Amino acid sequence: MALDGAGWHRSHTLKLPHNLRLLMLPPYSPELNPVENLWDGLREKSFHTRVFDSLDALENHLEAAMRDMEKDRECAQSIVAWS
Repeated sequence: MALDGAGWHRSHTLKLPHNLRLLMLPPYSPELNPVENLWDGLREKSFHTRVFDSLDALENHLEAAMRDMEKDRECAQSIVAWS
């Protein structure tokens, strides 16, 4: 499993199954973790000036934004730089 350097991805007490190993990504390596670009694109396109009244409203907006992005495959591929 590939992990970025976020603090919550580091635990000295984590017990892994024998068939799983962790691979820590180098700092700032979006080419190895394309979902980071996806989140940046979503934030920039759909969330940059929004304030939500509730967690439900945020979740609904996120789901709609992700559905819109899924429909526009070229946009999603350009954000994650994969074809």
